Amino acid sequence: MFSSIASFLETWKRESELTLEIFKALTDDSLDQRVTKEDRTLGRLAWHIAITIPEMMSKTGLVFEGFLEDAPVPSSVKDIINYYENASESMKMGIIHQWNDQTLLEDRNMYGESWTIAMILNVLVNHQIHHRGQITVLMRQAGLKVPGIYGPAREDWSKFGMEPPLI
Repeated sequence: MFSSIASFLETWKRESELTLEIFKALTDDSLDQRVTKEDRTLGRLAWHIAITIPEMMSKTGLVFEGFLEDAPVPSSVKDIINYYENASESMKMGIIHQWNDQTLLEDRNMYGESWTIAMILNVLVNHQIHHRGQITVLMRQAGLKVPGIYGPAREDWSKFGMEPPLI
């Protein structure tokens, strides 16, 4: 749980960079990749990460211009990236200008429950990490190279003169 605005912003900076690294490895053609017809597409997952920023954070009192919760999934990776970057920056600036460390202790109604803002921020980060993992599986199915974000991806081991670990 975050106990300071600075610790959240530091974590968010790193995690949003990793998310963008994943997004930038997507192609427009890959956005329709899915496991089954009942599951989310790769594009829907990426878009879900992007629109969750204003969706969740607006419940804390931060204001986001032009946010439409039911906006359709863009057909362009570039559009998803632009939306994500703008939502992330808007959230960051709102936090910097409107909150202080004590704000993290305040409660907000989140999906019918009372959560502290610190908990909301923690869930936002974990939510993003969770869906990035799903995206990487779909990327493999779509034939895309998965960036090594917390360690080397399979293709990266050769850069270190090593074989990838056995399956």
